[in-house]
Amino acid sequence: MHATVGDQLVQHGRVVGQHDKVGEIVEVIGQEGNPPYRVRFEDGHEGVCSPGPDTEIRHKTHQQ
Repeated sequence: MHATVGDQLVQHGRVVGQHDKVGEIVEVIGQEGNPPYRVRFEDGHEGVCSPGPDTEIRHKTHQQ
């Protein structure tokens, strides 16, 4: 998984009825775009995240 600053990190809900959690990557802490990432979520919460298999990176070049 590789990301750059400005990409979106989407954590998909794990159970029925749980919504996806979307945030913007504000810092790439790992080397060469690898995790961990500092992420600012839509609710204003910011944290360091090492994404799991239920996570998707949406690159800013592909967003519209």
